[in-house]
Amino acid sequence: MAFVDQATIEMKAGNGGDGIISFRHEKFVPLGGPFGGDGGKGGDIYFIVDEGLRTLMDFRYNRHFRAKHGEKGGTKGMTGASADDLYVKVPAGTIISNADTNQQIVDLTENGKKFLIAHGGRGGRGNMRFATPSNPAPEISENGEPGETLKVKLELRVLADVGLVGFPSAGKSTFLSVVTAARPKIAAYHFTTIDPNLGMVQLPDGRDFTIADLPGLIKGASKGVGLGFEFLRHVERTRVLLHMIDMSEESGLGIKPFEAYLQINQELKSYDPRLLDRPMIIVATKMDLPSSKENLEDFKQELANHQINMPIVEISSVTQTGTKQLLLKVADLLDKTPRMIERKEEQSTDDRLYEFKDDHQSTDFQIEHEGDDWIIVSERISKLAKMTNKTTDESLRRFARQLRSFGVDDKLREAGAKDGDMVYIDGADFAFEFEE
Repeated sequence: MAFVDQATIEMKAGNGGDGIISFRHEKFVPLGGPFGGDGGKGGDIYFIVDEGLRTLMDFRYNRHFRAKHGEKGGTKGMTGASADDLYVKVPAGTIISNADTNQQIVDLTENGKKFLIAHGGRGGRGNMRFATPSNPAPEISENGEPGETLKVKLELRVLADVGLVGFPSAGKSTFLSVVTAARPKIAAYHFTTIDPNLGMVQLPDGRDFTIADLPGLIKGASKGVGLGFEFLRHVERTRVLLHMIDMSEESGLGIKPFEAYLQINQELKSYDPRLLDRPMIIVATKMDLPSSKENLEDFKQELANHQINMPIVEISSVTQTGTKQLLLKVADLLDKTPRMIERKEEQSTDDRLYEFKDDHQSTDFQIEHEGDDWIIVSERISKLAKMTNKTTDESLRRFARQLRSFGVDDKLREAGAKDGDMVYIDGADFAFEFEE
């Protein structure tokens, strides 16, 4: 299965069901009055974390998600059935952002966590709701409120306790295959690993943790060179980094181990300086090869010359020398490291601001002029137009009164509208003729 870690999808919550116009027609009940019920609520759309998912592959071809609409109201004042909510499953570690503004909406990291991303529309009111002493038999009803429409960007950042970083062919995949049940592709050429691989380590003392084998980095990875740029984001989630450095002369990189160490650190720093603040262990790999011991001594001397004090563990994945000691050292380090290292700019969903919107307040709108036509631009007026039942004169007169109360007539007149000019409402299939 291909590894997909980014996707853009469109969400459309369900519309509310229409309210209806109905009157009582019962024997011996003269002038029974209005009896039309409200429409049902449209379905909401939720994201829910599923621990069984590892990639965003499901969103490669399925990019449109629509919840069902509520049912229309019934006679005898019966409310229409509300639609079922739609649940969209995503893997743990998925960040949801608004695709138009790039503003982060939520970061989903816990299995089973739900997040309401798009609200379904409320049901339209039936004519029972509009009865008054002055109008006891109204022929007014509302269409259902449109459900929210949103275009969102999904970005997966692998959740792992330990991240393996280093140049291609540094021995990351071989190490992962030895200490976990993961079976990454292993070959004697650079960029064997082109997708992150995850494995679970279980120690005899009962402790366990996950390791992510990330694609090899090269110089310039933070600027888009090679494969590293696409996968550096996954390093952000890890709590401990294992910097794996090939100590043999068979890597084919043409650079010394210390230079490789500096280059990888520079790429991490260029992407996010905070990556170098988290615990790191230098892992000297391929120590079973003849030249590795001598190269390791030179490497340690370079560290000392540059006053770099960093723990070093020697291993050979082929002979499985030093791997157990490394895993125990990693587990001890994880015991002292916070569970999640949050990005400072990421806000908790609890900090989001929700504002109460009063339907009876005045509304902002813009008047645009195109030829002999006028266009009203307003999200709220557009919604009211969609919810207006156009089949009855009384519903249309009610909408006209709403426009007048908002000041639309006055503003059209000030802008130069004349009798007979057509006025359109942006975003709604609604037009009327202006009259003085």
